[in-house]
Amino acid sequence: MKALVINGKNEPLQLEERGELQAGAGEAIIQVKAAAVNHRDVWIQKGQYAGLKYPIIPGSDGAGVVVRTGEGKDGEGWIGKQVIINPAFNWGDSPTHQSSTKFSILGLPEDGTFAEYVKVPLSSLIEKPAHLSFEEAAALPLAGATAYRVLFTRAQLQPGEKVLITGIGGGVALFALQYAVAAGAKAYVSSGDDEKIGKAMAMGAMGGVNYKNPSWGRNLQDLAGAFDVIIDGAAGDGMDELLNLATPGGRVAFYGATRGNPSSLTARRIFWKQLTIVGSTMASPQDFSSMVAFVSRHGLRPVVDKVFPFAEGESAFRWMDDTKQFGKIVIRIQ
Repeated sequence: MKALVINGKNEPLQLEERGELQAGAGEAIIQVKAAAVNHRDVWIQKGQYAGLKYPIIPGSDGAGVVVRTGEGKDGEGWIGKQVIINPAFNWGDSPTHQSSTKFSILGLPEDGTFAEYVKVPLSSLIEKPAHLSFEEAAALPLAGATAYRVLFTRAQLQPGEKVLITGIGGGVALFALQYAVAAGAKAYVSSGDDEKIGKAMAMGAMGGVNYKNPSWGRNLQDLAGAFDVIIDGAAGDGMDELLNLATPGGRVAFYGATRGNPSSLTARRIFWKQLTIVGSTMASPQDFSSMVAFVSRHGLRPVVDKVFPFAEGESAFRWMDDTKQFGKIVIRIQ
């Protein structure tokens, strides 16, 4: 089979020939139709991720068709089905956090979806929603599940509440916006790009501000007042302003820290306003199945920014690296 491979730190993706995969008990071989790029893949290429090993076939997101399963009855009925893959393996028994010492994410340490075929546990398969193309379905798993968990499981967003979603244009933020609007919440956004704010408003956001403006926090207060829920993946020095923007009793949920740690934080805002600060990463199996059901029920379609041919995987990585995208970057495998 052909696969896109990273052979070392800062080395470009190379299209290479790999051996045929064999499914063991409880496993399935998926013919990958499309796969989506995540920042995680680019960080692995740059050597900025834990547990690095090379060579590696990256890719956490994928959709395709089940072509083989291992021996045993568990695989019966899966052959020929169109599926998406839950990339979180071995979550564990606790719904509150990934509790198994064997927890991992597809694409490192196990070879991922940027290949004609991928081997995954049967327990990681879920049928593709019928209304989604393979490219749309491939865009859904990692970012879609992360957004669902942080918005509903962790932040407990309710209909009618006011929610701020920062960094609109990225995959998780866009899914959070789609979910919030579908759930009947009043969504507002921030971005460093006015055009992306305009696109978000076309998707149902009630307003937005450019965080490159030094008065972005005041601008949000003037626009919307305070927020019941705030969803953020950046942290950094904007974190203190987010606490200021939260309404008393509000929930502030973080799914990432791309801007690192804040240099200062006004701690009294947390206790005086009785805020709930939560963290979230990936999604439990229950979150994942609930997310897919939510997408199917509301007929939601992931926002796909650009689809690259299989042979142009390196160009897809650079497109993400340049932060040009509004939505998910997808590689069409076959």
